[in-house]
Amino acid sequence: MNLVKKWSRLLASLTGREVHSQEVRTALARASQRLVNCALTSPAGLLQSLDSTEQGLSQQQAEQLLDKYGKNEIAHEKAPPWYRQLIQAFFNPFVGILMLLAAASFVTEYIFAPAGEEDLTALVIISALVLISVGLTFIQEYQANQAAEKLKAMVTSTSEVKRAGAKHKVDTSQLVPGDVLLLSAGDIVPADVRFIDTNNLSVNEAALTGESLPVEKHAQPFTGTLTEKANALDLPNIGLMGTNVVSGSATAVVLATGANTYFGAMSRELVGHHPPTSFDKGIGSVSKLLIRFMAVMVPIIFLISGLARGDWFGALLFGLAVAVGLTPEMLPTIVTANLAKGTLEMAKGKTIIKRLSAIQNLGAMDVLCTDKTGTLTDDAVSLEHCLGLDGRPDDSFLTELYLNSQYQTGYRNPLDEAILANDAVLDRRQAEQQFVKVDEVPFETARRKMSVVVRSDEGKEILICKGAITEMLDSAESVRIDGRVIYLDKKVRQEIEELAKERINDGFRVLLLGKREFSASKEQYGPEHETGLTLLGMLGFWDPPKDTAGPAMAAIHNSGVRVVVITGDNEVATRRICREIGFEITGLVHGQDTEEMSDQQLTAAVEDANVFVRTAPLQKSRILNALKANGHIVGFLGDGINDAPALRDSDVGISVDNAVDIAKESAEIILLEKSLMILDEGITRGRMVFGNIMKYIKMTVSSNFGNVFSVLVASIFIPFPPMLPLHLLIQNLLYDISQLSLPWDTVNEEYITRPQKWNPANITRFTLYVGPVSSIFDFTTFALLWFVFGANTAADQSFFHTGWFVLGLLSQTLVVHIIRTRKIPFIQSTAAKPVLIMTGLVMIIGLVLPFTPLAEAIGFVTLPLPYFFWLFATLLAYFGLMQLVKTWYVKRFNQWL
Repeated sequence: MNLVKKWSRLLASLTGREVHSQEVRTALARASQRLVNCALTSPAGLLQSLDSTEQGLSQQQAEQLLDKYGKNEIAHEKAPPWYRQLIQAFFNPFVGILMLLAAASFVTEYIFAPAGEEDLTALVIISALVLISVGLTFIQEYQANQAAEKLKAMVTSTSEVKRAGAKHKVDTSQLVPGDVLLLSAGDIVPADVRFIDTNNLSVNEAALTGESLPVEKHAQPFTGTLTEKANALDLPNIGLMGTNVVSGSATAVVLATGANTYFGAMSRELVGHHPPTSFDKGIGSVSKLLIRFMAVMVPIIFLISGLARGDWFGALLFGLAVAVGLTPEMLPTIVTANLAKGTLEMAKGKTIIKRLSAIQNLGAMDVLCTDKTGTLTDDAVSLEHCLGLDGRPDDSFLTELYLNSQYQTGYRNPLDEAILANDAVLDRRQAEQQFVKVDEVPFETARRKMSVVVRSDEGKEILICKGAITEMLDSAESVRIDGRVIYLDKKVRQEIEELAKERINDGFRVLLLGKREFSASKEQYGPEHETGLTLLGMLGFWDPPKDTAGPAMAAIHNSGVRVVVITGDNEVATRRICREIGFEITGLVHGQDTEEMSDQQLTAAVEDANVFVRTAPLQKSRILNALKANGHIVGFLGDGINDAPALRDSDVGISVDNAVDIAKESAEIILLEKSLMILDEGITRGRMVFGNIMKYIKMTVSSNFGNVFSVLVASIFIPFPPMLPLHLLIQNLLYDISQLSLPWDTVNEEYITRPQKWNPANITRFTLYVGPVSSIFDFTTFALLWFVFGANTAADQSFFHTGWFVLGLLSQTLVVHIIRTRKIPFIQSTAAKPVLIMTGLVMIIGLVLPFTPLAEAIGFVTLPLPYFFWLFATLLAYFGLMQLVKTWYVKRFNQWL
């Protein structure tokens, strides 16, 4: 059947491959066939097929079936134990590179080092960096997972069932196929059921469809036509797990429980599925870039050093030091600190980040897919207007409207709640002093109307009826227009139908209100008295847009993010909402139409259309994957069962704290307030985080590349190592420490106005253009130390090492201020105070270090005063040339960070 094909394609979209498992196909076929067969079967025949009766199962039968089918529980993804989260924190490409270097350092500098020359300095430093990064990641994500778990409603739920003719309250997990359920207003449908008896039953299926208005259900066998596109949600006598009863009551028989339900099948396949996100791919690509750099540079330097000096073990140590020098050792720590700081800022804004990387994905996002109900709208039905039957606003019938809604008993549906929440209607509350309730005729699905009967001060009994258009017109004989009562002839009826059609096409749910006066009282009123009505007016209901929806959509659009609305609601309601909030529809596609499209056709369609209506879970996921296939970084905001596949497939899944559990489990970000304004703030925060991460990567990789390139050239001409491995490690460590403050740095306004994505090619280009600039001044420093200060023999190499160390450290640290912005540093853009303090402190350390007692221990000597004049001149020239290169680069490539 088509439903099986849909679910098979859903699983393919989730796993990235076609579902070949015959077991899964069989389970899906069985589930879909069961639903259809049960919808077509009479209640008596269905109970017989389940070996049950209207009195329910016996306790023994229930226990046997529980052993056979298991508990009525769906698969939930729980946060892994703390030790597993800790282990997972090590699975990071950059951490892996550092651990590999630490292991190589341990082997070469300790195990195979000559006796008395063992050195664990590099191992200790690299290991400390790894532990800091892993520790920060573990702590933040562990706390986020704990917070997410607390958001779940862990209250044990019960259901009322009949067993052996007696009513029992049983734990919902103990339900089995064949159980007879008793449902009433407010109950959540705990399993897939077939209604066998209903009384004015309305079910809210918003968690599955996105429609805010309830759906009427009945117990009669389904007599409609099953098309190729039939959906379980289209069956009017079937209730699915996760929906809830809004009004009325019902008796139902359980068809499937746990993983065999519509909901359960979805959640079972979602658990544990995390496709790679933009952040994961970006980190992997940058890691590969660094490995390529090392794979090229390290062997060359090893060979040159070995051939030039004949000390192959020393050359190996020096090659290892170069590998360390090329690696941005603090990158895991910087990345984690940036993400953690962004996460803390987001938490202040009522947002929980479950995975640290999600905040960067939010900044990289260039397409946001969102549902309509509850996101763009209030998810609450509102009485929008009261019209006379001539189409003009009319408040002459508000008293009757108030009495009709106020005097009905039982559970009020959302429409009555909306009426009684309307200020104009509430102004008629004094009518209760003039009218006394006599009787009521409850709502029935077959009649599609309800009435109350009141007695006035004058003794008249008035039946006030409210209901659907066709049924009310069939029950009326006259209409009141502008204070005059006229006969309801064919022409007048047609005019009213046209007026109602206009309202419906404008996205409203429309009802009519009428009344009938009785001169003599009746003992009891019933449906037979709902005739001869005089129609009074027309009511228009809808789910209004949030006040913040329009401004938020505009703000997100101005941030360079395209918004795509994907909803299960109908086209008319969706068009009205989009029009109200000022969202221009460039193209609208029905979910069922996507079924007819090939993947290629759909990838083209998603670039033109920005609204998709009547979409099923599979269709949402497929639309999202088509956007990703076009190279977009896609976010998805949803809160229903039907949103779970798309939430999991997106680069960044966003849900809310009152969403269904499976939606929260599938999401990476949980909003404590369902508002797009919070998302706009998160997008800005994510781009700031990414900007500060890119600052470090480009600063460090280009600077390290320049240093290593200088070492490569120097190794050819200089008879001693231009810098010892220990010096290179200390220099990198001090430089990296100066950048620990980058998470607190500001980001230029123009950088956060558009999405920011990982681009290894851009990093490579930046490195090749900017890195060699530092080498120019390294070479001038080599010449200065060699010719001016006479450090040109092995005996003078300590002076050479010290001089280049100080120049290299200061130039690297100073260039932080040039690279952090495309503007002129200190004039057009000044770094944040923490950055100024840390870079200044490291530069002072670099200047002072040769004069401290530590200098001799690490092989440094005191530098003469003339050196510092040359140092100042070199730094000034370097600063000026770097600014010129930056200006040219920005003009040439229109990009910096």
